[in-house]
Amino acid sequence: MRFERMPVTHRAPLVALVCLLVASQVPALARADIYDAAVAQPGRSAADRQRDAIDHPAEVLRVARIRAGMHVADILGAGGYYSELLSPIVGPQGHVLLINNKAYENWSTEDGGWARRLADGRLPNVEHRTAELEHLELGTNTLDAILLIKVYHDFYWVQPNSEWPPIDVPTVLDEITRALKPGGLLLLVDHAAVAGSGARDAGTLHRIDEQYARHEFESRGFKVVASSDVLRHPEDARDLITYKGPMVGKTDRFVLVFRKSGGRSGL
Repeated sequence: MRFERMPVTHRAPLVALVCLLVASQVPALARADIYDAAVAQPGRSAADRQRDAIDHPAEVLRVARIRAGMHVADILGAGGYYSELLSPIVGPQGHVLLINNKAYENWSTEDGGWARRLADGRLPNVEHRTAELEHLELGTNTLDAILLIKVYHDFYWVQPNSEWPPIDVPTVLDEITRALKPGGLLLLVDHAAVAGSGARDAGTLHRIDEQYARHEFESRGFKVVASSDVLRHPEDARDLITYKGPMVGKTDRFVLVFRKSGGRSGL
């Protein structure tokens, strides 16, 4: 039976059902637009746009539900690739902290680094800081979200006689935990190591075992509330270094979103 011949008494329930289905999709579509628009915004560099194809930032930020008004820390954010994307997402009422330690600061000079991004006030809600990880001075319950994007393994990297300092990991994790508000979110993305390897490959291959990382945060009262396979590469044997050579852009990466206990994040 065609719709136009349906009795009026039958049309009303059908129309109501269609409207309900459409309305149920509006919030999800609106959220998706925020992240896609951040990636599509004008003024982003060619290098950043090339990286988008590897890192899928809209999908990653969408699963974390970063949203307007949030105060977010991009820890070891290097040149600020993610900080620039966060800027329009959190909006004028939000705030982004781009934090590097001295070593990351010295390594993050490509394409002008963070200074180019923040020049002339082009990202007015992004603040840059240089601080050692054990002394971030983020305060207590000050942040809605923290990003650790492909840098968590560096917490465990030990290289004597190098520019990279040894990290007191428990102190750093305690500080991060303290800085997040109850219900705050932590987005963790990293290169997967062989299951059961813990932090063994952090310094050599720049990888970390997903379950090991998960346990370290869960033991501090975090709960995994979302994850994504968007960066998965199951063909990766996880036995090669990640940042140079044939594995660049092809590593198996896990994406986990944690929520700190004691509140609600909306996820």
